[in-house]
Amino acid sequence: MRIDPIDFLVTYLESVPEILDGSVLGDLSSHVTGETAVYLEHMGGFRVVRDSMDRVDVEYAAYSTDRKEAVDLALLVREKFLEELPDTAVGGALVLDVEEIDSPKYDPDDSSREHVYCGQVAVFYTFA
Repeated sequence: MRIDPIDFLVTYLESVPEILDGSVLGDLSSHVTGETAVYLEHMGGFRVVRDSMDRVDVEYAAYSTDRKEAVDLALLVREKFLEELPDTAVGGALVLDVEEIDSPKYDPDDSSREHVYCGQVAVFYTFA
């Protein structure tokens, strides 16, 4: 399969009305310090069933200068991934299931001094 999981996960999160427009980033290259952001990073994964299903591990990080906003955003992303993303077709992928690897934890950014909460999920998907 040749689907970039970060692309379809960004597309999915951009469709969530509770998340501020423009705050979901596939990487931090366009992040401006002080602006609330959700960053997704591909952490690995593997082919699960021959050529029909993949598992991708994705870390999500919510950045904000306000600690409560960062934790609330991380918990919202967690909720959407675990409770609403399974059985959803988005960006050419059909998400079969999502499993939590690590719940959001506090990991402040040393250089920008922003509050950051990071969690990690495993996303199981195939072609839509």
